Amino acid sequence: MRLAIAQVNPTVGDLAGNRRLVEEAAAKAISERADLVALPEMVLTGYPPMDLLERDGFVRDQLGELDALLPMSRNISIVLGAVVPHQESGRAKLHNAAVLLAGGERRAVRAKSLLPTYDVFDERRHFAPATRREPVTLRDGGPLIGLTVCEDAWVDRMGYRTDPVAELAGAGCRAIVNLSASPWHVSKPAERRQVIGDLARKNGVPICFVNQIGGDDELIFDGGSFIVDALGRVQKKLALFESAFEVVDLDGESAPPEGADLGDPDAVAQLESGLVLGIRDYFRKQGLPPGAVVGVSGGVDSAVTAHLAVEALGPDRVIGIAMPGPFSSDHSLEDAEALGRTLGIEVRRVDITPIYDAYMSSFRPLIGERDSYGVAGQNIQSRIRGALLMAISNAEGRLVLATGNKSELSIGYCTLYGDTVGGLAVLGDVYKRDVYALAQHANATGERIPLRTIEKPPSAELAPDQLDSDDLPPYDVLDAILECAIEGGLSAEGITPPAGATPQTVRDVVDRLNRNEYKRRQSPLVLRTSPKAFGSGRRLPIVHRYRV
Repeated sequence: MRLAIAQVNPTVGDLAGNRRLVEEAAAKAISERADLVALPEMVLTGYPPMDLLERDGFVRDQLGELDALLPMSRNISIVLGAVVPHQESGRAKLHNAAVLLAGGERRAVRAKSLLPTYDVFDERRHFAPATRREPVTLRDGGPLIGLTVCEDAWVDRMGYRTDPVAELAGAGCRAIVNLSASPWHVSKPAERRQVIGDLARKNGVPICFVNQIGGDDELIFDGGSFIVDALGRVQKKLALFESAFEVVDLDGESAPPEGADLGDPDAVAQLESGLVLGIRDYFRKQGLPPGAVVGVSGGVDSAVTAHLAVEALGPDRVIGIAMPGPFSSDHSLEDAEALGRTLGIEVRRVDITPIYDAYMSSFRPLIGERDSYGVAGQNIQSRIRGALLMAISNAEGRLVLATGNKSELSIGYCTLYGDTVGGLAVLGDVYKRDVYALAQHANATGERIPLRTIEKPPSAELAPDQLDSDDLPPYDVLDAILECAIEGGLSAEGITPPAGATPQTVRDVVDRLNRNEYKRRQSPLVLRTSPKAFGSGRRLPIVHRYRV
């Protein structure tokens, strides 16, 4: 059997546009004499549609697009992800299903059996699971094939009792097709190949994993579709972070020779590619043609944010705003302007000192001289800058990209309505150590981020001679503690202090993490790059008294 894998980039809710993606893939598969073309999970609706599924007409209209594909299925069999109704006990429910179109009809519908309800997933909110697993055939007397959907292949990793692949292999399926919308985080592509390779080897059956690509709100999908043989060896692997199409002869393929390149880019390269895709699709799918505006301070966070925006949108659609204040150093402005030259973007300059002075003259009767250079005085500068960025956003239709990183957002080292303003927090799931790694990666083939920006001690420059180290542990220490607490889920008592830290340091960091949930809840959408990002996958109350 010749199987075509179509790794496409659907848009949530663009039902007709997504159907056209299927038609284009089917036409290409016909031209390459494929027997079957496979497309990702819920490709017609886009993933995740969330409560659009409850909108009157949404599922019905999607089924209309599914039916519009039937004539094409006379020339090639199509298996794709779709939402289908299911009646059970008189109550209407939905299935997240793999649908096989063949011979001008819906030959089979196979619902997803395992519905994830962890991290960013909440599928039981809308879907009912399959109660049985049955093979399908493309034609009468043809080979048996198993159709599964995403989580159905993660049975061993997640400890489910039902094993869809084992049941289908036991029923005589010669191959399993897994339609997925599997979100990316750094290192996820290799993890998938390991999980599904182990599953194929355990059941003695080839598995084709078909994943979507693209950015959908906070989630980034990397593609990375692949086929493993019955021994779990990768036969074909599609590109990461781009649309791709491959045809594989399941009867004639063998594992590639030793030394074939089936690996992935390193972690930093993945991180850059994922963030660029997330930015690009956030703008493209919302139709934001004017582009982005970034407050460029001369620091590494804003420099990396601007670099990523340029990679995603092009230099003509990105502008930087340098806003020196009463405590800004000369080199910060110089570095911001140098960044503009190396990236090829326009950098506008506005001195906020007169505005700051006007604020403080009004505030002194309220907060007194004693606090002129305290937190209130510092935050005023950040909020002035936020207001200026939002004014440009309103006047020119540009989206403000927030520049804060995960280290800062974790412990509240940021200003509400100041440096947290914007529509998208590009680095909100990137620790400070990884921001520096991204900066070095950007300069791998030539200086795009000024070296002084990378080398100088980080500072918010909101008070005289201020450094981040005045208020924070060294970032390597801070990030090590935060990673244990956030990704590791450990309490302060369960974290072994990293080199340079004491148990009290750990307790202080975890306490600040706990106390600043209210800031994170009001921050822009964070692009997810780790297994545990701030957003829909990390749901904590703002008000609680559990402190460990």
